[in-house]
Parts: sequence; structure tokens; C-alpha cells
Amino acid sequence: MPLQDGDLLAAVDLGSNSFHMVVARQVLGQLRVVDRLRDMVRMAEGLDGKGGLSPEVRQRALESLERFGQRIRDIPPWRVRVIATNTVRQLKNPQSFLLPAETALGHAIEVVSGREEARLIYLGVAHAQPPKPGERRLVIDIGGGSTESIIGSGLEAIERESLQAGCVASTRHFFPDGKLSRKRWKSALTEVAAEFQQFAGVYRSLGWQEALGSSGTIKAIGDICAAMKLTKGAITAVALPQVRDKLLQADTIADIDLPGMSSERRPSIAGGLLILEAAFIVLGLERMAVSKAALREGALYDMLGRGGADDSRDVSVAALMERYGVDVAQAQRVEETAMELFDQVQDAWGLSDDDRRMLARAARVHELGLAIAHSQYHVHGAYILENSDIAGFSQQEQRVLAALVRTHRRNITKNAFDTIPDRLLTSAKRVAALLRIAVLLHRSHEADDIPRIDAKASGDTLVLTLDKRWFEQRPLLRQDLGGEPDYIAGLGVTLRVEAA
Repeated sequence: MPLQDGDLLAAVDLGSNSFHMVVARQVLGQLRVVDRLRDMVRMAEGLDGKGGLSPEVRQRALESLERFGQRIRDIPPWRVRVIATNTVRQLKNPQSFLLPAETALGHAIEVVSGREEARLIYLGVAHAQPPKPGERRLVIDIGGGSTESIIGSGLEAIERESLQAGCVASTRHFFPDGKLSRKRWKSALTEVAAEFQQFAGVYRSLGWQEALGSSGTIKAIGDICAAMKLTKGAITAVALPQVRDKLLQADTIADIDLPGMSSERRPSIAGGLLILEAAFIVLGLERMAVSKAALREGALYDMLGRGGADDSRDVSVAALMERYGVDVAQAQRVEETAMELFDQVQDAWGLSDDDRRMLARAARVHELGLAIAHSQYHVHGAYILENSDIAGFSQQEQRVLAALVRTHRRNITKNAFDTIPDRLLTSAKRVAALLRIAVLLHRSHEADDIPRIDAKASGDTLVLTLDKRWFEQRPLLRQDLGGEPDYIAGLGVTLRVEAA
């Protein structure tokens, strides 16, 4: 649904250290922030190393989400984006947290990959502090569970990396008993630096004209630099070792006393400072400015483009089609028929505009796997879609897209939709049924238009009425549609085909 001037939007960032929410109003295509909320939840503290989350941290998170939910209760779901990051990615059974979390918040939660997280961070920073035309910038964001590093130009992220090192996780990993020492710090610095070395060569060869840091940890270190009168708020290669030396005057994490640092930062600042020092050393940084924006602002600006010409997901789908040499004309034929079917059954099946867009994207890439082999190409295509970093898509969206491609032909495996959240399951299966039929109707790859197809849905039953003369002239289609009711039953749909 297109955004109107004056509409309220909200973005919620379920970070591994803090939960953040920003509410903004769209005014003449721009965003004006009207409210911000922040809770220091420290989700990463609750990870037990086996994919579980401690009851105490889980409760802390749900209480925070209830407070956030109260503020955005009256904002329609299509104007709210809720992004979960590293800690939720590490859960063995994410749904055990996501279901009560969505209930507490009153909105659906998207789990994004590290690289998608990086793209959104860059987008937020670029909008808040527009880069100079033609220049590249490096953006680093140290979260609670991961660190994202991005090189971008303008509003586009060129290189995106996500490291499994965050301020909470690294503090727990390197200083588990809370004791600090120079020896421990040196050993930890070597280990974290090795993580940055994996992509340092590529980044340094590409180059950048300025470096920015985003999110709370880097802002806190900038505040410490200013309070120590080392800089006016930026972070420099000269100031950073002095902050580290001051931190290491403490024997334990509980004793850390840095000027300009709030007490809530104390439990995680050591890990954050460690990561930032490693980044400065390996990437050869001299100075880093502190950004006012982060992932949540990026999610808001990404929302402005969704559903229109600037939807990053459509750009990504087009790139996939080009990369894998998809037959564009055939994809367009299937998409047009799928849209025609969808529009006739949308109300009866309770499908959303998001479902419509997902069906269109699935139609465009349903033959993706042909680039690998014709045999089982639907399986190859689904694998590519589920395991690629596709800009703009949450992990749930990628799994739905992969499931649609996986089930667009042949038999429907029992586990095809196992990774789809329950709230999306019924609509995903019904959209899959429409894609199957559209693909069957265009199996011959004929360029000629097909006569109008009438589609009616009632409950789980779908009735198709085809032009009798056209249908009778196509024995292969009659054979395919004759066997389709047995296949499509695997989607929970009863299909009837009539000719008139």
C-alpha cells in the first residue's frame, strides 16, 4: 500500500546488546523522527552456546517488546519493520522466541542475515550523513553479537561483511571470569584481528575516503575520547590506545571507570573497544567519525522504497535473473498469468499485497535452477535462493521464495515448508498453488497469449475454468492438468478444472 504524506512509520531493531525503536512521519518524501525508545536488553548474554536462551534474558526481551508494542499499537503492520539480528540468528529454535516476541510486540519480526544487516546499516548512515558524490566510505557497526563492515558509495553498499564478534559476545568470550590483563588483551586482539584479515585485502585495495562508525558502542567510545580530551568526539588511531590503557587500569570488568561512559556500558565496553582496536590496526584507520544513524534508520528508509520502483528486493531479483540467464520472456508470461489468477482469488483466500509481490518474484525466478541442470532444476533454484545473500530480503522471505520455487513443479515434499513461520504457512501454500498452475499453463513456452482463465476460490477449493476450444487443442496441457489435483493436494488445495 503506497505511503501517504503524514503517515507514521516505525522501525524496531532487536540488537544483541540493545533494542531500539524509532517512529517517524513521512513528510514530502522525507522522514521526521517523532519518537525514539531504547532498552539495554543484552540478548547476547543469554546465549548458552547450544542455541538456547536463558529464561532471565528472554523475559527481559519480552518485557521490552511489550513496552515498544504499546507505542506502535495503532500503526498498521505494513508501516512497521522489526529486524532481529545476530542473537536470534544463533538460536537453535528461533520460533520458540519469535512467537511470544511477536505476540508481545503485536507485529511480525524479520530475521535478517549479517550481510542484509550490513546493507541496512549503511543505508541509514548514508541517509543521515550523505557522502560526497563519487567518494567511497567505510562504515563499521559493532553490535552485541556481530560486527558489520561495509564499503559504499552514495546510497549503495558495494562490499558487505559480517563478523561473529560483538561487544557482548567478545567480552564474554575473552574475559569470561571478568578479569582484565594486558596479556589477555594482546591474545584477544590477535584473534579478533585475524577475523578482519579475511577481507582486509579486498577492502584496502578498493579504498575509501572517510570512515564512520555507527551504533551505541562506537558512539560510547567517541564520547570517552571527548571526555578524556583526546578528540572532539571522533575516534583516532592516537586516541584509541590511550582509552585502552585507561580501561586496563581496572583489574576486572566491574572496576572499569572510563570518563564519559554510562554505567550500563560497563559490562560490554571491553569487547567493543577490543574489536575497534583490531579494526583500526588491520584496516590501517587513522580517524573514524561517529554517525547519528544505524540499522533502524536504514530500515525506515528501505521501507520508503518498498512496493515501488525503488524496492531493493526487486532490484535483487532482476540481478539474479541476469546472473543466471533466466528466460525473461517466459518469466514474464508466467508472472502475468499468476497475477491474473491471484487477483481473482485474493479476497476469497485472504491474501495480501505482500503475497502478490512474492508470487511475482517467484514467477520471475522459477527457472533459476536451469543454469545448473534441467533435471531437478526446481530443487537447484530453491537451494540458490535459500542460501544466497539477497539484498532486501529477510531470512523468512528468502525461505518463502525458495519454497515457492521448490514446489512449482513435480511432487511436493513433506518438508518443503518446514522452515516457514506458521503465520505465513497458509498464504505461502496458496500462492505456491497459483504459481504451479501458471507454470503449467505456459509449459510449452508459446509466445501467444492464452485465453482468459476464470479462477474461483472457496475455502481450500480452487476451481479453474478454461476456454474449451483452446484447452482441447493442447493434449499435453490436458494431461498435466489431469494429474495436477493429486500433486496440488500436497499444498492443502483441492483443484477442479473445467472447460467451457
